[in-house]
Amino acid sequence: MPPDWNAGLYDACHSFVWEFGRDLLAVLAPQPGERILDVGCGTGHLTAEIAQAGATVLGVDRSAAMIAHARENFPLLRFEVQDVCELPYQAEFDAVFSSAVLHWVQPPEIAAAAMVRALKPGGRLVFELGGRGNIQILVDSAYHALRQLGINQPERFNPWYYPSVAEYSAILERCGIEVTFAHLFDRPTPLKDGERGLEAWFRMFGSRFMEPLDDAGAGEFLRLVSDYAAPHLLRDGIWSADYRRLRIAGRRLPPA
Repeated sequence: MPPDWNAGLYDACHSFVWEFGRDLLAVLAPQPGERILDVGCGTGHLTAEIAQAGATVLGVDRSAAMIAHARENFPLLRFEVQDVCELPYQAEFDAVFSSAVLHWVQPPEIAAAAMVRALKPGGRLVFELGGRGNIQILVDSAYHALRQLGINQPERFNPWYYPSVAEYSAILERCGIEVTFAHLFDRPTPLKDGERGLEAWFRMFGSRFMEPLDDAGAGEFLRLVSDYAAPHLLRDGIWSADYRRLRIAGRRLPPA
């Protein structure tokens, strides 16, 4: 993951990330009095909506900048800087929720085990992440651009993990989760900032691809990416990202 995020830019230009996560709350179905952990809460918008249902919610995120922004947005709620792989909680929560975070986390087994430990027996795990084939055109465009710029093995700069239904379900089952729902689906997503939308997206989420480049090289990278992706993702001056999402729900099995 990036060492930290530009939380203000995230809220201003990339709010679609949490806005599209809203309908995942219907799967979570938070209840008054429940204790719920929101993993990778970002700037806190979905955390606040969980709280509005009457649940006691804790939002955690690895990014100190995101947590600071969340505290400014929702000063009455509780937020902590925590890495999902190092969650300290033991059987404390009725539900664990996460939206658009876990594709940043590797190895996935450590994150899954930490979330499961945080759940009470019978507790619910509900999350969404990028699934197999997510942003494939954008990834291919980044690989193409780096090769054109003389960078070998561009795959080593890919920061993401996009599993299949079977792959992540198996991880959860090994951690003691009974998977009750799993769905992989396409969700093409328009980007803000018009013709600059693709550049803004890469600078926010795909900056690792530009790590081996100087400023001039980064500009050329973005031009090459745009040329490659435009026939597929640019319509009437508006860029879209070719998102595919994996949505999973399950419950922690009681000890045998």
